[in-house]
Amino acid sequence: MDDTNTASDITGRKIFFLYPTGSVQNQVISELAQQEYEVYIAKDHARLARALKKYQDSIIFINIDDGISEPDWEKWISGILSSLPDLKIGVLSSSSNEELKEKYINKLHVACGFIGLKHDMSKSIDVIVETLKTVNAKGRRKYIRASTEREATATINMPHNGEFIKGIIKDISVVGVSCKFDVDPNLKKNALSKDIQIKLQSMLIKVEAIAFGSRMDGAEKSYVLLFTQRVDPDVRVKIRKYIQMNLQNKMDSEIN
Repeated sequence: MDDTNTASDITGRKIFFLYPTGSVQNQVISELAQQEYEVYIAKDHARLARALKKYQDSIIFINIDDGISEPDWEKWISGILSSLPDLKIGVLSSSSNEELKEKYINKLHVACGFIGLKHDMSKSIDVIVETLKTVNAKGRRKYIRASTEREATATINMPHNGEFIKGIIKDISVVGVSCKFDVDPNLKKNALSKDIQIKLQSMLIKVEAIAFGSRMDGAEKSYVLLFTQRVDPDVRVKIRKYIQMNLQNKMDSEIN
């Protein structure tokens, strides 16, 4: 038995929705982001095909009702699978045509199936989530993280000695942040900080966190702060939304 691990076995796979409907975008993709899947929207099949050369073990769910004609989708899928055999493709359609379904599953061998889009999106979400589990989309990774070190969109204000000290967030997940402060607070391991203010673009959220550790980056000290269980669940929802938006913006730059 082969016990070697590919990168995606550890870090998970990128999941693209190509030409998603409004309902898929607002309900399915949002829900998958909340379930810690690394999910993206793409609206140009030619540009996505070029980007996928860098992400060859990705998963793509293609809405074949949009973009190009159905016969052209058949050719496109056949072509991309022959050049990038590690891709996993799923087909989305509002069509209930059994012959069409049969063609994609048995002739094109799409690994993630043919999923009929129903008015009740919760059923489609359930099918997609089960499909993603089958292909081990998350790998061993539990949480999605966004790197924000070179951006001004993520900042932190922390109470310290009777005043607030400012900092820049280097990366963030729903579990915690890595950050550096304008003034070193000399936090000891397991020190609890309450009333921390985090700004993510225009969103302001409040958390409490425990200092997990620190390390030197050149002359600057970076801290890892882990959020406590008392953080409001709604705050975690907002953090995941920000991470998904942050990653999407970076992917848009790559694709375009």
